[in-house]
Amino acid sequence: MGIFDRFKNKAGQDKARKVSDTAEKKANERTGNKYEEQVDTAQQNIEGRLGMDRDRPQQP
Repeated sequence: MGIFDRFKNKAGQDKARKVSDTAEKKANERTGNKYEEQVDTAQQNIEGRLGMDRDRPQQP
C-alpha cells in the first residue's frame, strides 16, 4: 500500500481535507495573511496531487 492509497476512501479524504484546511489557516495566521494567495495555491496543488480536487464531485 502506497502512502497516498489511504486517501482513496471517503473517510480518509474527509480527514485529509480537514488537515489541509487547518494547515492553510495556521500558515495564514502566522504570516498575517500576507501570502494568502500563495498558500491557497499550494493547498490546491497538494490536494490535486492527492486526487482531492474540491472543484470535482467526490467519488463514492
